[in-house]
Amino acid sequence: MARFRMPAEWEPHQATWLAWPHEKSDWPGKFAPIPWLYGEIVRHLARVERVRIITEDESGVRRILKKCAADLAAIEFFRYPTNRSWTRDYGPLFVTNGSLAISHWRFNGWAKYDNFQCDAAIPAAIARDLKIPRLETGLVLEGGAIEVNGAGKLLATEECLLSEVQMRNPGVSRRALEAAFRKYLGVSEVIWMGRGIAGDDTHGHIDDITRFSSRDTVVTAIERDKSDPNYQPLQENLQRLKARGDLRIATLPMPEPVYFAGQRLPASYANFYIANGIVLAPVFGDKNDRGALNVLARVFPDREVIGIPCRDLVLGLGTLHCMTQQQPR
Repeated sequence: MARFRMPAEWEPHQATWLAWPHEKSDWPGKFAPIPWLYGEIVRHLARVERVRIITEDESGVRRILKKCAADLAAIEFFRYPTNRSWTRDYGPLFVTNGSLAISHWRFNGWAKYDNFQCDAAIPAAIARDLKIPRLETGLVLEGGAIEVNGAGKLLATEECLLSEVQMRNPGVSRRALEAAFRKYLGVSEVIWMGRGIAGDDTHGHIDDITRFSSRDTVVTAIERDKSDPNYQPLQENLQRLKARGDLRIATLPMPEPVYFAGQRLPASYANFYIANGIVLAPVFGDKNDRGALNVLARVFPDREVIGIPCRDLVLGLGTLHCMTQQQPR
């Protein structure tokens, strides 16, 4: 039997999964616009692929999507309870060896929150309903903690996966994690970055800092303001990439800092999502938006890059990549 591998995000999709938002405390004081923003995102996705929405309120979601002019014929609903809507982190990691399977990693609320049991049950429910096999890893991992190029390379941060803070897998070494990535995701090399960005309550997810745009090209965030807490960690990550010599590197600016009620939020242009023929890119209503969209247009020349206003969405401590999960064709 051929070894399973996790395809790159830019490889053809059968569908995008997302969980409809309902936990108002994740957007304190700002929940009202969030379902409408989801509706707009689904409208874009439904033009290019199927959208599979997890919700217990299908009729309410249908009303919103209809008003947003989303193509309801391209949308399927799955009635599962969830705690939160960050499907990237608890949803299934799909792998293939010619046939589709789910590489099932446990979810423990980012080793921080207590209410995650519904979310943790999602991969098993999807495997059951799609009638595809589930490969149990026995380890904890969120989808936002890794980034693959589909050809053996995986990006991750030491802060998220190896730190004693918010420790996902106590007693599991770097070497053991790398062996698990090799076995369950088809990875031959892990490229370790250092730290993530300020405001990230996941403690260092890679999808806010460095992403693959092709097998040998990475897009990595940099901060130009030396007084900003993101400046040094992002410079260190850039130097790690440069030291390799085998990757083309495109640098992506950071947005101006986004605050709400005194809280620094993890706003980053690196949290884009690649779908069939398009890239959905977060924008934050500041002067750096245009430059970020231009960088993404250069590294994805065959895709339409669409800016999605995410200043409200990021109050939930994630944006477009965090809310989506691709199912490969």
